Amino acid sequence: MSSSSLPEDLPSPPEIASSIFGDRLGVASAFVAILADTGVSHGLIGPREVPRLWDRHVLNCAVIGEAMPERSVPVVDVGSGAGLPGVALAIARPDLQVHLVEPMARRTAWLSTTVESLGLTNVEVHRGRAEDFRGSLSGRYVTARAVARLPKLLAWCAPLTDVGGHIVAMKGTSASEELGEARPVLKKWHLVDARVTTVGDALPDPTTVVIFRRGSRR
Repeated sequence: MSSSSLPEDLPSPPEIASSIFGDRLGVASAFVAILADTGVSHGLIGPREVPRLWDRHVLNCAVIGEAMPERSVPVVDVGSGAGLPGVALAIARPDLQVHLVEPMARRTAWLSTTVESLGLTNVEVHRGRAEDFRGSLSGRYVTARAVARLPKLLAWCAPLTDVGGHIVAMKGTSASEELGEARPVLKKWHLVDARVTTVGDALPDPTTVVIFRRGSRR
């Protein structure tokens, strides 16, 4: 990817980015450039999103690591799409082993190329639906962004969550409403301690997440 191919409105990293990514800010900047280039041409990111790739997408996703205090544990990103939040999280938290689950071949090919280009040794791409990996893939944390409303999303994420692990679902203003919709199915999926909270409070617009802990099946 040559510099001449990049859009003129590619944003520079805001000051807060250095505190979130530290010495991996260069890798995060390379990811933003890829999103602005092939992410747009492959239909993963809308061209109007390019000027706000940092604030609305990459930083917004990277900070969910605050909800994952354990180190050196697996994380499953369901419906990874453009690598949001999975790739952004993997850059900010190289201690985590991030598994990107995506059913579309075109997207998994793009993800694999992007992961290789960025040199991310802590990321593995899996092609398939979440249901395809029940019993073969699980994480201490399972996350998703803009995939489905909570009642449906939990049916995909809970079976991939270790007992004692957590689902960290990225949601916006609908978080409390969706949590209310999901309460009738929490027992079915052995989910407890459900709560809405924010991470990345240093950002102009903190990220809202809904967190669930997966209890035992007793």
